[in-house]
Amino acid sequence: MNFIKKFIALATVSLAFTGVASAQEAPDVLVKRISDDVINTAKNDKAIQAGDTKKVMDLVENKILPYVDFQRMTSLAAGRFWRDASSDQQKQLTEQFRTLLVFTYSGALSQVKDQTIDFKPLRADPSDTEVEVRSMVNMPRGEPVPLNYRVEKTAQGWKIYDINVLGAWLVETYKGTFASEISKGGMDGLIKALAEKNKKLASKPLNTNPKK
Repeated sequence: MNFIKKFIALATVSLAFTGVASAQEAPDVLVKRISDDVINTAKNDKAIQAGDTKKVMDLVENKILPYVDFQRMTSLAAGRFWRDASSDQQKQLTEQFRTLLVFTYSGALSQVKDQTIDFKPLRADPSDTEVEVRSMVNMPRGEPVPLNYRVEKTAQGWKIYDINVLGAWLVETYKGTFASEISKGGMDGLIKALAEKNKKLASKPLNTNPKK
């Protein structure tokens, strides 16, 4: 689905954090600072541009994944079915969803060319533990694309748990797919479907995006 491809590709441009960032740093400042670093890295690294599997995966693992709350993201995408799943099913589902996004993020990183990002003023109080960081992605051609993040403050610092492009949240987009698979084969059916998709993606070049 082209929309999903663009959705993840755009989100990946600035969905990145680093372990040296302070937990007290404002979430919008953090996102901007590190997104600039990731964009420059992706643009200037010929290996990443060429889709070097190890280099792209390392960048995703080190600068993106540690700062995404995959369990919350997965639970929201699973909706009411999450509460009925066993702890083992929840763990397996989170792992498979995480793997799916790893492949997606990695493929998108190799496609970063001339995008730039403008961030909007943060609308939040210092005491807020959940905020929405808003930005605009300037594309080489075409109109700027709105890109927003839902970010939560945890004991480990700020973490992203949802992304919005053009008015659609990532969690809501996957919620329909998850519900459809669960209706056909239960939670185990969804886990199996994601595992099979991930197996296929593992055999393809990183610049091949997953389709819905």
